[in-house]
Amino acid sequence: MHESAQGPRVTPAAGRTAPTPRPVPGPRSAATPRPGRPVPGPARPAPPAQRAHPAPAPVPGPATPRSAPAGRPENRSAPQLQLIPASVGGALDAAEEAVDLLLESGRAPGDILVLTTGEQHPWAAHELSFGEAAYWAQQDAGDDVFFADASAVDRAKARPVVVVAVNGDAGETVARALPVARDRAAALLIVCGDPQTINSALGAGV
Repeated sequence: MHESAQGPRVTPAAGRTAPTPRPVPGPRSAATPRPGRPVPGPARPAPPAQRAHPAPAPVPGPATPRSAPAGRPENRSAPQLQLIPASVGGALDAAEEAVDLLLESGRAPGDILVLTTGEQHPWAAHELSFGEAAYWAQQDAGDDVFFADASAVDRAKARPVVVVAVNGDAGETVARALPVARDRAAALLIVCGDPQTINSALGAGV
């Protein structure tokens, strides 16, 4: 004969939620499967879990406007400029962190273009292995973050946010690409790299 133990039932406290590991400025939305369609094999390395140096949130706020009034209505030629100091080796990581913060704060993936001045982003290298036509078609679709080599900046279409990783070739490519990248950025230009190199390149392009 079994007696059912009926005593007072203890349920987990419903109102207590575990604190989140780190504060996030908004819904994580499309940050995880970034970017592009699923293809066989990893399209890009997993988003970096470590945040070695918290990049300033690249959203309207603590950015440095380039000789433009604080309100930037319809100033396509003068987007906000945000400079994130980084070494050549760390520029790509800094750019990826900036993209993650943009996505977490609610930016649509299709709003963001990422340019690299040195080694290509792994995603771009992977997608180019399927042919240039398929690769550039993803830019035309405009529904995902698009990564491109800065040497092809002339083929890049304007997007609200352009992120540039100065991860190599701090010579003619940077001097030519940064002014064009500024023209492609409708609202915000984020440049990750050596501040002196960036300022001289942007100054030369004015």
